[in-house]
Order: sequence, then C-alpha cells, then structure tokens
Amino acid sequence: MDFSFDESQLAVRESAIAVFEGLATTERVAEVEKTADRFDDRLWQELAKANLLGICVPETYGGSGFGMTEVCLLLEQQGRTVAPVPLWATLALGVLPLAKWGTSRQRESLLPGVAAGEIRLSAALSEVGSHRDGAPTISAVADADGRWRLNGTSSCVPQAHLAAGVVVPARCSDGLVLALVDPAGRGASLERAETTDRQVHPHLHLDDVIVDASDVLAEPPRSAEVLASVLEMARTGLAAIALGVAEEATGRAAAYLNDRHQFGRPLASFQGAKMRAADAWMDTEAMRVTLWEAAWRIDSGRPAADAVAVAKWWASEAGQRVVHATQHLHGGMGADITYPIHRYFLWGKQIELMLGSPPAELDALGALLAADLDAKSGCGDASKVPTASERS
Repeated sequence: MDFSFDESQLAVRESAIAVFEGLATTERVAEVEKTADRFDDRLWQELAKANLLGICVPETYGGSGFGMTEVCLLLEQQGRTVAPVPLWATLALGVLPLAKWGTSRQRESLLPGVAAGEIRLSAALSEVGSHRDGAPTISAVADADGRWRLNGTSSCVPQAHLAAGVVVPARCSDGLVLALVDPAGRGASLERAETTDRQVHPHLHLDDVIVDASDVLAEPPRSAEVLASVLEMARTGLAAIALGVAEEATGRAAAYLNDRHQFGRPLASFQGAKMRAADAWMDTEAMRVTLWEAAWRIDSGRPAADAVAVAKWWASEAGQRVVHATQHLHGGMGADITYPIHRYFLWGKQIELMLGSPPAELDALGALLAADLDAKSGCGDASKVPTASERS
C-alpha cells in the first residue's frame, strides 16, 4: 500500500509550511494566547489568501475540491506550530460534512465565505460523561410545519464563539437530527470554557431554538450514517494535528539534546536519552502510517471505521507518550510554562481525550472486529465463533 503524495498534495503541504512557519512563530502564538478569543485572525486571512481555507470546498463554491488527505496535510502543519486558528473545527467538522451531506442551499450560504476567510464553522460532538460517541444531550421535537425545536446543552464546542454555524446532533423520537445552528441566533447562548491547550471551546445552550427544514443536514433514517461519517472525519483530523505536534516536539527535543552538554558530552550521546528519543520517534512513525490509511480510506469511499479508530488510538495513546517524553528530555526547561515545549505537551494532552480516550477507542475497535468476525462466520454469539483451524 503506497501513501505517497501526488504533486497537488505536495503543493498543498509546501504552501501550508510556508504560511504556518512564516506567521505562527513562537512569539506570535504566545501573543495570541493572551487575547480573549485566542484566534489569530492575521494567520487566518493569510491561509485564505493562499487558497488553503478552501482546500476541501467544492470548486463550484470557490474552493479546490480536495478531501480528507489534503485537510490532514494542512492540520499536520498547524500541529507543528500549535497555531491558534479554528482550522479543525471549520474544515473537518464543518466543510467536509457539508460538502458530502449538505444541501445546495447550505453549501451556497456558507462554503464560499469559508474559502474567502469570512466564515468559520464548528460542530457540537463532545458530550459530558460520554464513553466515545455518546447520545446527544440536545433534544429535538418536530413541529407540525416541519421545523424542529432544539433544547439542551452541548459541552465544549470548538471555537463556537467564532462560528457562523454549528452542526448540532440532537435526539428525536425516532433517532437523530443533525441541524445547522447559529450560535448567536435567537434562543442560543454560549458559556465560555477553556481547554487544556488554552483554546476557547464554549458550552452551547439551546433554549427552544427553531430550526427550519432548510437548515437540517440530516434526518432519520440517514442521520445515524451522517453522524458516523462526521465523527470519522473529526477523529482523523485530530490524528493529523497530533502527528504534527509529535513531529515538532520530537524534533525540538533532538535539537535540545544535541545542543546541551553534560560532562563534556552532548546530552544526545547518553544512552537513556537516546532510547527515550527513539521511542518517541517510533511512536510518531506509527501515528503517521495509521493516519494516512484512515484518510485514504475516507477519500476512497472505503469502510473507514476501524482504520479511524486505530489512528485515533495512536494519536491519543502514543501522542501523549511522545509529549511526555519530549518534555522530560528537556529536563528543567520542560517544566517552564513560558518555554515552547510545554505548549506541545498541552496540545498532546488535549487531543488524548477529545472524542474518545484510548480505552474508548480500543473498546470501539474491539466491537468492530467482533461484528466483522460475526458477519464473516455467520455467528450470532461467542459460542459459535469458529476455532483458528476452522478459520484457516
């Protein structure tokens, strides 16, 4: 299986590197973190000028028409610079789902503005106390005229204070509804909440919010499939950011170990340091290959649930191992919250638990494998599972 990038994908990556490395400097990131919105609008506009915000917007609506792989190339570079912009929320949670599942009206009203840097999007996918996906806490009741009334609270909606529209899953009498909600609209309110990595992910409160039929993304029976697709895109995007975080953290640790000396020798020459750095490098490589398989499966229309679960597990489990190791390899400097490596630690820890902890991902993967085994064997219970010799 070859995950080499083609010329257009390499061009996307090079363009992303140029923008992020040029503008998302350590000093600039620290400066933006002191603002109330934690949003680098200057960087956002430069991403728009470089046609990167329209990377997955269909060409009909002013974009490049690319998919998950190209979005991940972009998110990887964001992770390398820990740049405070709502790229994951807008592209992975908003544009990709709308491009695949949205109506023409929804696309026309939002996607050109995203490509131009004028509109940002998000989705309300996290639920307090949920195991992995969780049942939405927002409830939806249908009116006689075909509208929906939404009530409840969704926690930690990524950069909702910057978004013009939020994809909100809600439970109804016969399943799920996915609706586009204006977080500044009537009946909607935001309660500020900050994450481990110092971003703003407000709680979204909905009090009898009316959603017209034109703002519905999916209704039963299709809505469960749509939500599963949105979650796959979201988790794969997180894995891409985690990869960038791990790559840069490992590179910074290697540079630090080569520059610092102890007993007349560089720290990189000590066996313990070398082994810890090697472990971080191997974890990063595992994160890389599992990410690109998940992205490839999504783009090629293949079943991706198991590959996404594997990629998110590596991003969560191995990702936090890498940021722990690289912070420790910096010694006392790693504990200095004004030193850049600490910020990578925070981003790694934040991603670890977003949309599913490592044990939750393993549980989901186990369920997928069990269902696949049942389907292939025609078994309905564990007592009928074929033996190894029977399977061979």
